[in-house]
Amino acid sequence: MPVRRPLLLLLGLLALSACATRPPASDPEALAEFEQNNDPLEPFNRGMYAVHEGIDTVVLEPAARVYRFVLPQPVRGGVRNVLTNLRSPVIFMNDVLQGSVERSATTLARFLMNSSFGIGGLFDVAKEVGLPGHGEDFGQTLAVWGLGEGPYLFIPVLGPSNPRDLVGFGVDIAANPITWVVANGDNTAETLGWVQTGLTILDTREGLLDTIADVRATSLDPYSTIRSAYRQGRNYEIRNGGGTAPEARATGFGIGGPLDTRPSPAPLGKE
Repeated sequence: MPVRRPLLLLLGLLALSACATRPPASDPEALAEFEQNNDPLEPFNRGMYAVHEGIDTVVLEPAARVYRFVLPQPVRGGVRNVLTNLRSPVIFMNDVLQGSVERSATTLARFLMNSSFGIGGLFDVAKEVGLPGHGEDFGQTLAVWGLGEGPYLFIPVLGPSNPRDLVGFGVDIAANPITWVVANGDNTAETLGWVQTGLTILDTREGLLDTIADVRATSLDPYSTIRSAYRQGRNYEIRNGGGTAPEARATGFGIGGPLDTRPSPAPLGKE
């Protein structure tokens, strides 16, 4: 306790000192842009983005490129299918919590079908018979329940987020059956849990290699581009694809189901 309180106080002071200055009411254009960006902690977030870029340049991007080089697309597609299938219980839970009867039935049918006929999710046979997958997470559920997103945040490695999605991310982890299997302390289960985590990071970053490279090469301010793309993408997902699809979807790891921010992989055996 004696150490924790000063640390919390320090973090609070850092957060307050990082607040971007709100433009005066006499400058309506600047004020409108400030409110639209929803980024009052922008100086702090940009610092965290710089930290993330350093980690990404040294570790994540090189690992993702090795992953792409070593494994051909059909194998990577199979890995992505398995990882997506493992998220089905969490997706199903959030479908139910949002009162989406049809979507929850589809998620359950996909999980049962892909886990059996698809050999543990390696093959997306459900999609082939007309049951396409969708993503859902507790951050989206909170949004459907009416909770606001709060200020924009950037978390190194995890990427763009907000307080609502951070809470949702924690709930999704707690609700995932694999979390409890790993928590039992069995060495084999723990190893499999870390393998899943590692593959999720590699698969997510590999799927974003071209997108992030393009943002870095063409955007005058990659941070702002990623912020805008994340917020547009999340709003589109919360509406379950309703309205006009944003041109740029999430261009970071984005807390709230990174595997759900990219198009479904091509079937095994197809490029």
